[in-house]
Amino acid sequence: MASKPILAGYRIIDFTQYLAGPSATRLMAEMGADIIKVEMAPFGDPSRAFPYRKNKRSAYYVQQNRGKKSLCVDLKDARSKEVIRDLIRQCDVLIENYAPGVIERLGFGWEVVRELNPKLVMCSISAFGQTGPLSHLSGFDYIAQAYAGVTSVIGEPDRPPSLPMLAIGDVTTGVHAACALGFALLDVHRTGVGQHLDISLLDCYFHHHEVNVQAYSASGGAMVPRRAGSHHYAVAPTGIFRGPEGYIMILALLHQWPVLCKAMGREDLITDERFKTNELRVANQKALIALIEDWLQSFPSDAAAIAALQAVRVPVAPILTVAQAVAHPHHRARGTVRTVSDRMLGEFDIPGMPLRFSNHPELPSLQAPLLGEHNAEILTGLLGYGAAQVAELEQGGVLVSAAH
Repeated sequence: MASKPILAGYRIIDFTQYLAGPSATRLMAEMGADIIKVEMAPFGDPSRAFPYRKNKRSAYYVQQNRGKKSLCVDLKDARSKEVIRDLIRQCDVLIENYAPGVIERLGFGWEVVRELNPKLVMCSISAFGQTGPLSHLSGFDYIAQAYAGVTSVIGEPDRPPSLPMLAIGDVTTGVHAACALGFALLDVHRTGVGQHLDISLLDCYFHHHEVNVQAYSASGGAMVPRRAGSHHYAVAPTGIFRGPEGYIMILALLHQWPVLCKAMGREDLITDERFKTNELRVANQKALIALIEDWLQSFPSDAAAIAALQAVRVPVAPILTVAQAVAHPHHRARGTVRTVSDRMLGEFDIPGMPLRFSNHPELPSLQAPLLGEHNAEILTGLLGYGAAQVAELEQGGVLVSAAH
């Protein structure tokens, strides 16, 4: 018999929108949590309008919100606030990613919700956090990235900084939030008391600095992180090399450098004064890159060069396009790419569930909600409202729904 999903029995009231917050509750929905997504009337989560769209349905929204229930309410109406208060009393978690101060102005700040439900864990996601000189500012992924010193090191050294074409900060902030919620729910189990979690894009982005911060600080500013284009400024050889057909990623770190030299048939480079240490290899990186790229050109194809390096366990990879990554058999076999079926969009591919549990190997088949699809179900089934009460709220514009 299949065991219950790992988060079965946990109910989450989800005030999140766009990407960072929905990324957290997306993971929790996959693990069986009951996610009640509160959407602001009349349009709901703004990401419902994001491309790609078909039949007024957004693939972006569907990807982030599968398995959630939609409660669409006019939060300016006092009657909706009573609905939310009733719901908070029935939930284990409240998560929101409004700008700091918004949830308080709506009447659901931490001091209020902890009185309604002392065991509730509240998670607030924002660009800069709930405290500090920047906390009053609004922001999205790229804004936090810029403040974290990350954008400054992306791109060519003689060109302006560049943007990565994916929302690294939003998604990893959502993952950090989901992780923190798991810890906090464990703490509730131990203590019987909830708490408020403050998760910021800036903090999560800054946490990605595996080299830059400590190297700059410990060296007294002598080691300055900088844009270095296709190759790492601090470790060599590490970067993107021109192959016989396209580009190849190679990371020959420390002990792997002699292995690469032997694979190239150039054991003399191991003792070459220009390349004896990592620091020397960085200082002489232009010559080093030329040597490696000249060797790569001796192969009939990128695949042949990659196979030669894989045979001696030098970390190497082709630079795949998104289309190539989606079609790759490894990604398909592991579910890294997942084909889902939406009632309005049909079948399409999304990034799969990145967490795998041996006791819960099967993932549920989930649908993203239509706007306000579960209004009546939540109010009658969970909160005990009568059909007449629900009809009155619908007629009064407190509850809103739409077929997309």
